[in-house]
Amino acid sequence: MDIAGKKIWQVAAGDTDRNYTDLCLYWDVIVNGPGSEGRWPECENKLRQEWELSSRKISDLRRFAEEMTDGDLVVLRMGTTDVLGVGVVVGEYLWNEEFGDVDGWDLQHVRRVKWLWKYDGTPKRFDTYTLKFGDTVQSIDSQPVMDWVHSFSAEILSTKRPLTRLPDPSKDVGWEDIAEYLFDHGVASNAIGKITNEIDELVRISKWYQRTGGPSEAETVAYLAIPLLRSLGWTPQKMAIEWGGVDIALFSTLPRVDNNLTVVVEAKQKGYACLNAQSQAKTYAEQEGRTDCNRLIVTDGLRYGVYFRQDGKFPNEPHAYLNLTRMRNAYPLLKCKGAKEAFLFMSADWVPQVM
Repeated sequence: MDIAGKKIWQVAAGDTDRNYTDLCLYWDVIVNGPGSEGRWPECENKLRQEWELSSRKISDLRRFAEEMTDGDLVVLRMGTTDVLGVGVVVGEYLWNEEFGDVDGWDLQHVRRVKWLWKYDGTPKRFDTYTLKFGDTVQSIDSQPVMDWVHSFSAEILSTKRPLTRLPDPSKDVGWEDIAEYLFDHGVASNAIGKITNEIDELVRISKWYQRTGGPSEAETVAYLAIPLLRSLGWTPQKMAIEWGGVDIALFSTLPRVDNNLTVVVEAKQKGYACLNAQSQAKTYAEQEGRTDCNRLIVTDGLRYGVYFRQDGKFPNEPHAYLNLTRMRNAYPLLKCKGAKEAFLFMSADWVPQVM
């Protein structure tokens, strides 16, 4: 492939709090948002009038959907120094609902990219501000970056692999289906009744926070996480708040000591990437004397990622994911189970089968 004269764009892969580089590289995409109002340009008026989105962000979406064209080059960046991937745009603009919850961001605006070069754990690093800060999509005029891209070997540029197939559409799942699933997996009828009574209120509160601004971390714990966990069978005696640095500690039995700790719950304020809290939760769970701690739950009150220990280790990706405002049967972007399994995995009666 001859790249001489091709337009080169830099595209941000999130920020230091919410980094979706690996998602872009795995699925052969770049993404942009907000995308919950539908396809571009049909969404433009709503974004201007109801969201009061800035003209600058509107222009950013226009560049992404209209100005970027098939055959252009893309440099995937983090900050102003690091390049994580270089690829070529393939085809036209897409809108894909599966990217509607990328750790809390609605990024349904999608372009396909065949990645020619990917970082192998260490990014290509340039001097500070070599790459532009700010908008998601910007043209590149940095000579060091352009020189580096143009230095790629013929072998890299001749990559002929097919694009990764985008995930099959997931489906909304209703509470009746979730309740039936929990019953089939051994959750008692009275417990399901408690969850049923609680879930409507939790969803209502979650949507209110979504409309009016997120809860603080303390509100996340008090108004959302604790009521949900109580409804899932955890009793106050077996729940400790701010226990040794752990936001919510759940115990298999009394007393509340290290060797009875079974779940670490780490809460984040809405607007922050809750899945990033996995590393902090894992640190608490793996402290000496806590070998029976077999689950991690990370949450911003609206979204819950559940991890359980397998072969003595916690994985980087959740086993199940739940968004109270967007309950789905699966989350293929995360390669994990959906709302039904998340409720089950968070319940007091459930124990991981493989440790």
